[in-house]
Amino acid sequence: MSKKTTPTPADRRRAASFEVSSEITSSPEPVARRGAPAPASSRRFGERSRSLGKQSSKKKRRSDRSVETAEIIAFSGAKFTAARALPPIKPLTPTQGAYLAALRASPQVVVVGPAGTGKTWIAATHAADLLRTRQVERVILTRPNVPCGRSLGFFPGSLQDKFAPWAAPVIEAIKERIGKAAFDIALKNGDIEMVPFEVMRGRSWKDAFVLLDEAQNTTAAEMKTFLTRIGENCITVVDGDVSQCDLPSDSGLRAVIDLIRTKDLPVPVIEFTRDDIVRSGLCAMWVDAFDGVAT
Repeated sequence: MSKKTTPTPADRRRAASFEVSSEITSSPEPVARRGAPAPASSRRFGERSRSLGKQSSKKKRRSDRSVETAEIIAFSGAKFTAARALPPIKPLTPTQGAYLAALRASPQVVVVGPAGTGKTWIAATHAADLLRTRQVERVILTRPNVPCGRSLGFFPGSLQDKFAPWAAPVIEAIKERIGKAAFDIALKNGDIEMVPFEVMRGRSWKDAFVLLDEAQNTTAAEMKTFLTRIGENCITVVDGDVSQCDLPSDSGLRAVIDLIRTKDLPVPVIEFTRDDIVRSGLCAMWVDAFDGVAT
């Protein structure tokens, strides 16, 4: 039989030291005391988690970018290739079809007719498409600042700020086609320009789409000033409704139509009627009522 040995005090101390050492080395990370700094590995883990969270948020923001933001990036380059797939302009009436054909075939078009027939919308949308594809370098928007009824006085702000309310129908149509953000950057870069009649004299344009809206409120002298600003490689659209002239004298639009017909000028004149109204049935009803046509 083996003799049972009694551990000495030194043996007991060595065993206790071994147990403590094993506990320390086998523990993955010592537990931090309350109020003490976190271990380096914990700090690195937290920083990495926050970094991944930020990256995830950035990816989400990038994925949530609107089409307009993508168009800003495209517009700032040499070419404006739209991110959104835009359908071609589809005419809703035969007269709208003739209008679109004239816009594509002739450098100058005069279009007249009642409200709600798409005169301004088609011209502005076509202008936006030509600018997007860089078939023109600029779009020039103008109209006589003659108020319909009593005036509210002068608008505050810069020249563009003052003129923007007058050109609102054209502006909204272009924004609808290319997006507000792309419109804003095009306006800032001079790709779209709003030109009041007061500052038109002495100007000239080339390689541009020039749209004169509400032309019935121009005088013959103003119409002459406008038409003689047009330079090379321009597409010019003059639209209006001679029945809505707010001038005390004869309309410059009517004078231009008379000149085209009497001198047989090569400028197509597109005439819309109340049958071409596409805005709404209510619009057609009121056009009929005020024109004295039975509904």
